Amino acid sequence: MRKVILDLATTLDGYIEGSNGEIDWCIMDDDMEFENFLNSIDTIFYGRVSYDLWGNYQPDSSASPSEKAIWQAVHAKEKYVFSSHFRDDANATFITSDLAEKVAEIKNSTGKDIWLYGGAQLITTFNNLGLIDLYRIAVHPTVLGSGKPLFQNLKNRLNLKLVDTKVFRSGVVQLIYEPITSF
Repeated sequence: MRKVILDLATTLDGYIEGSNGEIDWCIMDDDMEFENFLNSIDTIFYGRVSYDLWGNYQPDSSASPSEKAIWQAVHAKEKYVFSSHFRDDANATFITSDLAEKVAEIKNSTGKDIWLYGGAQLITTFNNLGLIDLYRIAVHPTVLGSGKPLFQNLKNRLNLKLVDTKVFRSGVVQLIYEPITSF
């Protein structure tokens, strides 16, 4: 069965973006091997707001070749957008109801793993429904003091088992966890 993987960056104090939506603190080093992660997935789950911001994003002409290649790889994936409103979109399938059943269908279909891109509201929903199979959290050496927290409005405690760590030259530490379903 395919896994739903939450892979995202957070600040040391647990924010996924600043108070004004800023993500300029997010570091992307070549030793992070993000391309390898992209090669391990073939599907991306978005919330509507994140999709509208990033689902069709194109870097400007001055972007590096590696940045352009990353966005090309991202846009080659199958995209699902979870939203309360249906929209006909040539680049994504919108899911407006039966979220848990639709996720189960997708996970049981043939393919590679699935990247839960976000945003925060969708991550909360997936957490509350127990739909995340792996957490890949890249903790960046920045403290914002305020912003949008990674974990909010959880209905239940989330118990996780650390399965791997990676330290990058920038000081980013990636923590990889699996959920613990029982003690």
